Amino acid sequence: MSEETDALSLIQDLVDLAQKRGADAADAVAGLSTSVSHAQRLGKTEKLERQESRDLGLRVLIGKRQAIVSSNDWKRDGLDLLVDRAIAMAKAVPEDQYCGIADPDQIVGDAYPALDMCDESEPDAETLIERARAAEDTALAVEGVSNSEGAEASWGRSDIALAASNGFAGNYAISRHDVGVSVLAGSGTAMESDYDYSSAVFGDDLSDPEELGRNAADRAIKKLGARKPPSAKLPVVFDPRVSGGLIRHLTSGINGAAIARGTSFLKDSMNQQVMSTGITIVDDPHRARGLASKPFDAEGLANKRRELVADGVLTTWVLDLRTGRQLDLPSTGHASRGTGGPPSPSTTNLHLEPGTLSRDALIAEIDQGFLVTSVMGMGVSMVTGDYSRGASGFWIENGEIAYPVNEVTIAGNLKDMFLNMTPADDLEFKYSTNAPTIRIDGMTLAGT
Repeated sequence: MSEETDALSLIQDLVDLAQKRGADAADAVAGLSTSVSHAQRLGKTEKLERQESRDLGLRVLIGKRQAIVSSNDWKRDGLDLLVDRAIAMAKAVPEDQYCGIADPDQIVGDAYPALDMCDESEPDAETLIERARAAEDTALAVEGVSNSEGAEASWGRSDIALAASNGFAGNYAISRHDVGVSVLAGSGTAMESDYDYSSAVFGDDLSDPEELGRNAADRAIKKLGARKPPSAKLPVVFDPRVSGGLIRHLTSGINGAAIARGTSFLKDSMNQQVMSTGITIVDDPHRARGLASKPFDAEGLANKRRELVADGVLTTWVLDLRTGRQLDLPSTGHASRGTGGPPSPSTTNLHLEPGTLSRDALIAEIDQGFLVTSVMGMGVSMVTGDYSRGASGFWIENGEIAYPVNEVTIAGNLKDMFLNMTPADDLEFKYSTNAPTIRIDGMTLAGT
């Protein structure tokens, strides 16, 4: 048997043991992880590491009381102690009327899909070194680049197993390749830095490291000579490197935990127009080679492609079993879980579907505006929707990029921002959350 199959068998035995020792119900999750990473700067190796780890978490329920324990000790004696501690803890904690595993008729059984989400080929150290070297050397060869902040390449694989006393048992594996580089342009106090990187489930899908190097160099050079524009209320254009953050703000606002607490600015927005007409936001756990794909959720329920927003209208909350019970709704199959805590709702592969205008056309309509390429700070309230973040990018004048900008603040309210959002047609699937270039009219920019 493979090690991941052994892990599934082990946690099934663990669940059985928990029931024999007094648990009314139990579930367990196990994870096996392997990773290799290389980092270099100016051609000199700074890191070459390989890590292997394993961990498991057991949840036991006695009535409406639950306890969770985790361990990386998979020896029989250690697991016996783990079960005894979990049982003792469950007897001592307060009741939670909403906790509980899925009913047998809710689980997906063994019919979950086989997804193309694991590259069985582990790259050797030389391959990772060459990826990082090609990215950094190409960037440093570009005129105007003065230094490097380093380049990295890595690979990792995780094997996940889940078993529960309701009869569910399943496992899957997912892999990830990464390569990135960051460089500096200019000199003295006029230096600017920027980066580019690529992530993919399969090594063959990674961007060319030399292309990443050229992109990082070009971006750093274009930021030289940045200045502050005047404060104004104007259109703000979000580059795809940052536009995905807007989608994550939306999903944070419709997360079942926030809705059940009543702490979301979108708590009263179900079946209402929350975004511009024509906008559709999709969560797809089964997307081929998606960075966040998985064949079932962390409670053994079926998951599927869902339009969270369709034609601008909010269609669903993001729910696991517990938050669904709080809201008297079924789970949407969005449970996520680590080994040290209970399930909680979370999205998978998110994207905002592209619009019809090109990026250039979206910018060409702007007399004065701001193209955002990076944001910083945590000035976003999920309770009120107020949005205020530091930003840098480029000033737009008469429909064209005029000069680089830094040290400004952009502000608005997410409700208004979502309703004044126009997506371009340049969607690419590069991250776990993807969006095209997005223009939002009527934001406030604080500059000079």
